[in-house]
Formats: sequence, structure tokens, C-alpha cells
Amino acid sequence: MSETYFTREHAGQGPDAPTLVLLHGTGGDENQFFNLGRQLLPRARIVAIRGDVSEGGALRYFRRTGEGVYDMDDLAVRTEKMAGFLKGLASDGPLIGLGYSNGANILASVMMAHPDLIDAGVLMHPLIPWEPEPVEGLAGRRVLITAGRRDPICPAPLTQSLADWFVGQGAATEIVWHEGGHEIVQSELAAVAGFLGGHNHG
Repeated sequence: MSETYFTREHAGQGPDAPTLVLLHGTGGDENQFFNLGRQLLPRARIVAIRGDVSEGGALRYFRRTGEGVYDMDDLAVRTEKMAGFLKGLASDGPLIGLGYSNGANILASVMMAHPDLIDAGVLMHPLIPWEPEPVEGLAGRRVLITAGRRDPICPAPLTQSLADWFVGQGAATEIVWHEGGHEIVQSELAAVAGFLGGHNHG
């Protein structure tokens, strides 16, 4: 499987600028978070990746057989594809991932399979419906999880257990809740801006 995707990119300021990888939700595309990414990290190189799996015309990063039921073999293959692509983005600055829903799931899967690859990850409304194995290499990495307490797609207990797993691997993990569902709300975006704020200077 070729480790290429269709992307939309914006050049960073300087060789040590952070690289911010943006991963959309099901049915989104590379434009979904592009402007947000530029607002959040003005200095960063932005790489917004279009999912290469179609589910009835809706773009995703891996296949599933039903709501919350993943094709685990496909996920494993596409996790390696994404990791290979991200390794190709290597620069002197930190590599930061931001994903929503399906984008958060592929990002989390990459962080589990290649814990030394991503310096900081923003997982918005992730759903990891299995118990990951422990890994080494996440110690000192930074993770922000945002979620809705009434999210019908990503049940709150699974979100909490994912956060607990990252804590257990030594990652500096924050979880920020809102009282709604699967939608992104302003308080979430404020939390993301605060989490990424330290990367705006260099």
C-alpha cells in the first residue's frame, strides 16, 4: 500500500516550526480543520490529510463493519500506512496530531503502534473499543482528549478508559468534557488552543 495521501498544506515558519497534522472525521475532508489549524498554530507547517477509504461516499481513514465496529485487519494496515506517511514529514520541530472522531481514532492507533512518533496528540471524540496493550515510549508525550458526556457514538466510559490508558503509559494526559454529544463546542476549541499554546513560540 502506497504511503501517500491527498493533502492540503501550508508551509511553516522556520526549520524548527512544529508540524501540525490534521485528521478529519467521517464525511469530512482535508479542508475541515485547515483554517482552525492555522489559527491554533500560526507558525506551524500544516498538513491536512484526506482519508482514503470511502464509506458510501463518506471519507474515512479505515474501514468499519458497523457503528463502533472496526475492521481490525484494515485498521492495522492503514495504521502502518499513516505512520509511514508521518515519518516522511520528519523535521526539526515537534510533530503534533489533531484528529476528530475517525481522525482521532487513526491518530490514537498510530500513537499506540508507534509511540515514539508523535510528540503531542489532540484526540477529539475518540472511540477505541478495545483494551490496548501496554507500550513503551509514550512517557513524556502530551495527550489532550476532548469529549461529550452524552456522546451517543463515543460512550463516556470508553473515553475515560482511553485517557486512563495513556496515563498508565506515562503520557501527560488531559481530558476535557462538555455536557453535549458528538459535536465540537467552543469550550473544546479553547482547551485545544490552550494545550497547543506552548508550541506557538520558538
